[in-house]
Amino acid sequence: MSDKDKTAQHFLDLIKKSRRGKFKVYIGMSAGVGKTYRMLQEANTLLRNGIDVMIGYIETHNRKETHALLDGLPIVPRRKLFYKGKELDEMDVQAIINLRPEVVIVDELAHTNIEGSKNEKRWQDVLDILSAGINVISAINIQHIESLNEEVKKITGIEVKERVPDSVLAQADEVVNIDLTAEELITRLKEGKIYQAEKIETALQNFFKSDHILQLRELALKEVASQVERKVETEVTKPNSFRHERFLACISSNENTARTVIRKTARLANYYHSKWYLLYVQTPKESPDKIPLDKQRHLINNFKLATELGAEIIKIESPSVSRAIVEQASERKITTICIGKPHISLLKIIIATNIFNELLKKLSANDIDLVILS
Repeated sequence: MSDKDKTAQHFLDLIKKSRRGKFKVYIGMSAGVGKTYRMLQEANTLLRNGIDVMIGYIETHNRKETHALLDGLPIVPRRKLFYKGKELDEMDVQAIINLRPEVVIVDELAHTNIEGSKNEKRWQDVLDILSAGINVISAINIQHIESLNEEVKKITGIEVKERVPDSVLAQADEVVNIDLTAEELITRLKEGKIYQAEKIETALQNFFKSDHILQLRELALKEVASQVERKVETEVTKPNSFRHERFLACISSNENTARTVIRKTARLANYYHSKWYLLYVQTPKESPDKIPLDKQRHLINNFKLATELGAEIIKIESPSVSRAIVEQASERKITTICIGKPHISLLKIIIATNIFNELLKKLSANDIDLVILS
């Protein structure tokens, strides 16, 4: 892209941003902290102040106090469709865009839409609504944020399937944490304010253990603090001497290590509001006719994950991984390289080679940091 094209594209991006709706997100450490309740409270306040606000999609889970707040609020009828012989409903995105309210409430940002919908995910529906110039208030639990997936799994032992890319949350104009103490949340659960009676004991023995809640609460508080700092970083004028970070995540065909590197690099890039790249160097032993099919599938899935988290994918063929990393870092003006923690035996082999020493020297000479993620 020429400089003239870049200038034109930048101006076009500014125009689109000015026309885009504002985006507010409520974050909670788990179900039951009061995100939906708070959104409906805000909707009622906006309506009383003459703002054209509508409910695009809300899920009260039959909680009495929450459901009562729907009284008097205009609701966009849901879209009915049949799936596997059953009539189901989804948010009607096109109806919302046609009605053009000033503000629309959209619950459960991480929801997966029924097959046959325009978009696979609700967060994609929200981006369409924002692009139409409509302001959106939405909500998400901390465990649904893509880059925190591994951390949440370590805490709870549960892998959350419905996830939202960090890049979506980064577009929020305002992020608000709905906070409760572990004791308050467990009390709400025992009082039947979160789940029905038959589910309470199971919940207490699994996701709602006190130590789980404390760790998830810490994650939620850190995430909101990170979003605030990111906003300050992007909106406060920086001195010319400020170093603009650019991250390069380097992965192999090792599925688990690669996912960790991708998610943690994405969080770093999001924190610094920086561009980042994912590099996979295909060595001769992993050429298309030699690499196992399961590893090919894992690589494709990891490329998709990195793309969803905002990375630009670089895939090159080279007999030397270290040299390829140095070349790409130099070409793309990388400031920080992120790699996974190697196995001890492999680490000894790498350190013993001149190539690794050459890598360290070149990185040092070019003021490039090396981060080993585990």
